[in-house]
Amino acid sequence: MKVLPFSPRLFLIVSFLFSTQLIAQLKPKQVTNHPQTWVGINSVLRFSKHWGMAVDANYRTNQFFASEFYTIARAGINYWLNDNVTFTAGYAHQWTDPTTKGWHTIANEDRLYQQVIIASKVGRVSLTNRLRNEERWQEKIVADTNAHEKIFTDRVRYQLTTVIPLTKKSYLPSLVLSDELLVQMGKTIVYNIFDQNRAFIGLRESFSKSLSFDVGYMIIDQEKSSGYQYDRDHIFRLFFHYNPDFRKGK
Repeated sequence: MKVLPFSPRLFLIVSFLFSTQLIAQLKPKQVTNHPQTWVGINSVLRFSKHWGMAVDANYRTNQFFASEFYTIARAGINYWLNDNVTFTAGYAHQWTDPTTKGWHTIANEDRLYQQVIIASKVGRVSLTNRLRNEERWQEKIVADTNAHEKIFTDRVRYQLTTVIPLTKKSYLPSLVLSDELLVQMGKTIVYNIFDQNRAFIGLRESFSKSLSFDVGYMIIDQEKSSGYQYDRDHIFRLFFHYNPDFRKGK
């Protein structure tokens, strides 16, 4: 039987990886709860059979508008393969306020994103599947000072949204259920490949074909870089949707 040569370097690398993973797993899970408020406007503008754009702006705060958490603005170009399948590519910018007490430096984040949305119906129930990939460049903040260094990560997001009419009367609200899983990759990502999960339950009220809003409760579980610490955000969420169709005859 042939004996493989012993490699001290390989042994040290494997031992280090195993020990760091074991340390993270042995530490008890710590969950910190945060009440928050999130308002946003999301818009899809359709100009022709295949082309349009998507824009949205979101403002998320701690508690009920007590202090800012982050603000994000996003814009992209839409291509409709057909009425049920939409591809988007675009750019987003996020301003994240510090979470450490006494800090004041805002961290900027640049994103490129690509996504596909597949919409379908089962009877009167609407289903929307969204798969999004994000390339993220986040500013590094050290001791409340901009380090003038950007950290790159890639994040993949999958969201399923279900809209269930509660009655046949269109002017009455529908039930909205949504869940989104986010995973991330990058040199700085060691213990928290799972980034977060976002679950939402609420009501959707439509004013017209192009204008509606969702209101309800969202819970976000986010794993921090330590691997054993989690933020659990309990969010009152209000989203407005404005989706005009500028095609002739629409």
